[in-house]
Amino acid sequence: MKYKLIGLLFFIFYAGFAQVVKPISKEEVLSKVTENNNTLKIAQQEVLAAKGDYNQTNAVLLPNISVSHTGIATTNPLMAFGSKLNQEILTAADFNPDLLNDPRQIEDYATRVEVQQPLLNFDGIFQRKAAKAKWTATELQSERMQEYLVLEVEKAYMQLQLAYKTVEVLEKALETAQENKRIADNSFAQGYLQKSDVLAVQVRVTEIENQLQYAKSNVLNASNYLSVLMNDDTDGVLQPTDSLVVFQEAIQQTDLSENRKDIRAMNAATEAYRQMHKADQMAFLPRLNAFGTYELHDDEVFQGDANGYLFGAELKWNLFEGSKRFGKSQKSKAEYNKSKLELEQYKSESELELNKAKRGLQDAKNKLELTKLALEQSEESLRIRTNRFEQGLEKTTDLLMAETQFSQKQLEYYATIFQYNYALAYVQFLTKE
Repeated sequence: MKYKLIGLLFFIFYAGFAQVVKPISKEEVLSKVTENNNTLKIAQQEVLAAKGDYNQTNAVLLPNISVSHTGIATTNPLMAFGSKLNQEILTAADFNPDLLNDPRQIEDYATRVEVQQPLLNFDGIFQRKAAKAKWTATELQSERMQEYLVLEVEKAYMQLQLAYKTVEVLEKALETAQENKRIADNSFAQGYLQKSDVLAVQVRVTEIENQLQYAKSNVLNASNYLSVLMNDDTDGVLQPTDSLVVFQEAIQQTDLSENRKDIRAMNAATEAYRQMHKADQMAFLPRLNAFGTYELHDDEVFQGDANGYLFGAELKWNLFEGSKRFGKSQKSKAEYNKSKLELEQYKSESELELNKAKRGLQDAKNKLELTKLALEQSEESLRIRTNRFEQGLEKTTDLLMAETQFSQKQLEYYATIFQYNYALAYVQFLTKE
């Protein structure tokens, strides 16, 4: 009765598990990750922000144009006289000293168009170059993030494949253990086995059932992680349509490339710091700007019977700002030197990581060959011991040991396939240009 109840619980678990299974291929996962992944979307927004910073530097080249309309009412002698001049309504009578000193209220409505055009702004030009380099660096970082997510999808998808393989192996091991339990019960009933042997078989069945439960939890965990990568919150358990097989080696580049996108991004960031330092140095030079205004004046709103214009140029040189520019230049130089050191450090660490990954790939390759051979040997050993056990020529403990070893070697073999495939994908990621 106890075993029937356990079997019923597993049947209910399997039924609920199977009802929500959603088959999915690796290509589908990659497509959805590329389209929906939040990390990628964040990186894309960072690129747009950097582009926005660069577009702001167009102010170094393009004019600044503004339009305003103001209205005043005044009895101030100077303002009243000037307003009449602007409106072109001044008469000889207005030069009466009494009227000049104590004018009546006058209203003036002015429409003004102002234009400011930078001509020579050396620090702004280099700030523009720095913003361009920063934009380039952000774009390269975004592209590298996409490459990393491809690697992460490879890993997560293989973890899901491995989890299903583990369930498959343990289900077969459970069937075998249950069959051995049936044989052991019959042998015990006929007096060929002791009670302790039957209990040992039952313990093995229970162990496999517990392992199977954990394996199913791993399936759910791997499925949920893939769903997070795809930004898919729909219910269901994902099931890979592709099999867990050994990847074929296809490494075109074995050395660290200077063209790798993250290294190019670091180079671009260093260039941005260099240009910012140049900009701070150029702040010591004068600036030349042109300006101009066109004005319409009237004593009524939005009218303009009188008009006039003004244009000119200004050469401005700030000779001293309390050593502010000296400190700013010193800071930008230190940041530039720091970025160069960080670039060299990053290259050294990347070289170290690549060498470590290549050694890990070779170790995984060797382990794959050994685990495959060990699996074949344990499978043959189990076949022989099972035949002998059915004929009453093998001890129960020896059969259980052979079953345990075979299932362990299967799980180890599939885990090694995962390790090898990921090691290969990681080396390809580190050598990708």
